[in-house]
Amino acid sequence: MPKIHPTAIVHPEAQLADDVEVGPYCIVEQDVTIGSGTVLRQHAIVRRYTTMGSGNFVDSFVVLGGEPQDFGFDAASRTFLRIGDENIFREGVTVSRATGEGKSTTIGSRTYWMTHSHAGHNATIEDGVILGNGAATAGHAVIGRKAILSGGVMVHQFCWVGEMVMTQGHAGASMHIPPFCLLANINNVVALNTVGLRRAKDFTEEDRRQIHEAFYLLYRSGLPTSKALEKMDEHADWGPAAGRFREFIRKALTAEKPFRRGICPMVRRDRERG
Repeated sequence: MPKIHPTAIVHPEAQLADDVEVGPYCIVEQDVTIGSGTVLRQHAIVRRYTTMGSGNFVDSFVVLGGEPQDFGFDAASRTFLRIGDENIFREGVTVSRATGEGKSTTIGSRTYWMTHSHAGHNATIEDGVILGNGAATAGHAVIGRKAILSGGVMVHQFCWVGEMVMTQGHAGASMHIPPFCLLANINNVVALNTVGLRRAKDFTEEDRRQIHEAFYLLYRSGLPTSKALEKMDEHADWGPAAGRFREFIRKALTAEKPFRRGICPMVRRDRERG
């Protein structure tokens, strides 16, 4: 049987695995499913239509599956928050369920949410993402696998953050950020995430070389973005990593409204200008 503190309120229709721990003063609403090994610390709230996998940790004052902050939301609609496995939600994190009948906000596995970070309705947070203290992702945004949003970073609605993107603290994006890039200030790509690429054990040296080549074509060749993509298409030898960079650019260039946000330009660091 789940270990439920006497002061917690758990709806009788909620489905909790046998080893789930629910701390003092927690609230678990109906139509909630919580997988094995998950721990809810005191005062955590899991709202209706939330599904969680196994091994999740939910700290105090977290609210998962709250109603979306959307003036057009119909409270009678059935929308969802779907969470994978082994995620950590630290104090005060909030994640909204989706807006739009049958739609979902989706969180992958092994993500880490620091204090007071947030994801809005219909957002997708892929595996291994880290959100620093106070980082916020607006509705319908997509944060790619192993991206890191540092403290205070803001991502505008309908924006895509590519895999393994690294951001400076208090940076912001209202445009799409290509994979493997470093973002600083507002919409400023400053370099490749070379440290992250070097540490990534699933990339070969050839993968890294090809990513550098794709980055050069986009940001340092002087070509318009569409022409840079044409040059990328000439590289039939590229492996999956550089291929994902290329396809991200293609998707961003062909996106329809409201996802037609453009691609963050590059502004070189001061030390590179000297």
